[in-house]
Amino acid sequence: MRPPIATIPAPAFPTEAEWINSEALRTDRLGGREEPVALLIEFWDFCRVNSLRTLPYLRAWHERYANSGLRLVGAHASGFEPSRDPEAVRAAVGRLQIRYPVMIDAAFELWQAFGVNGWPSRYLFGGALTLEDFHIGEGGYLETERAIQRLLHVDREPLAPLRPEDEPDAELVPQSADQPGPWSGRYAAGGVWGVLEGEGVAHANGRTIAVSYPGCYALVEHARHTENELELELEAGVSCHAVCFTPGLAPR
Repeated sequence: MRPPIATIPAPAFPTEAEWINSEALRTDRLGGREEPVALLIEFWDFCRVNSLRTLPYLRAWHERYANSGLRLVGAHASGFEPSRDPEAVRAAVGRLQIRYPVMIDAAFELWQAFGVNGWPSRYLFGGALTLEDFHIGEGGYLETERAIQRLLHVDREPLAPLRPEDEPDAELVPQSADQPGPWSGRYAAGGVWGVLEGEGVAHANGRTIAVSYPGCYALVEHARHTENELELELEAGVSCHAVCFTPGLAPR
């Protein structure tokens, strides 16, 4: 989405923040160059399924456009207790094969400077480091990539949608609201996810899930929006911080 005005500047990165895959970056050193530059900042949390679902696009954009001038930064802001540990963030970055710089926004300084309201949120700045495009939540991938290409003067075929739900004409049905703790009960969604921590095993509707790191685990997945009942059981050594839902395609 294009901002209402073209003069919104990129806030500075917090000076005390920890960085992964990079030395500390400064916004005032990223812009003002003769060659095309685009700065994309994505606020994310490795425990949130919506953040995980955007990652394949971010990884692909980094591979596609880094050599053309794209500077991509993942601003990690924790929404769950397991993702507050910087070492857990570092482990997740390695596990998820993230190669671009990640800033740990532990005190939510950058989050507050941007006025972010939820995960994921992405902001695209041009060479003058003014806001060119933004998107809140999943989706909008084609629009973001086209904006990156416009800023970098690149003309190539954009990524094809990676999931049926990402198709421009996909008809999605709103999902059930997320639930705190180890919840069981009726839901309507395309997928069910658990924010799990510890080491051991969880059981969801007859499926066994091995838990070996803190993060978001798929519990139940449907081809389309489905009304169903979740039966979640946790064995010793595993805790659940929340049960989350993602939308599914409208039933045929």
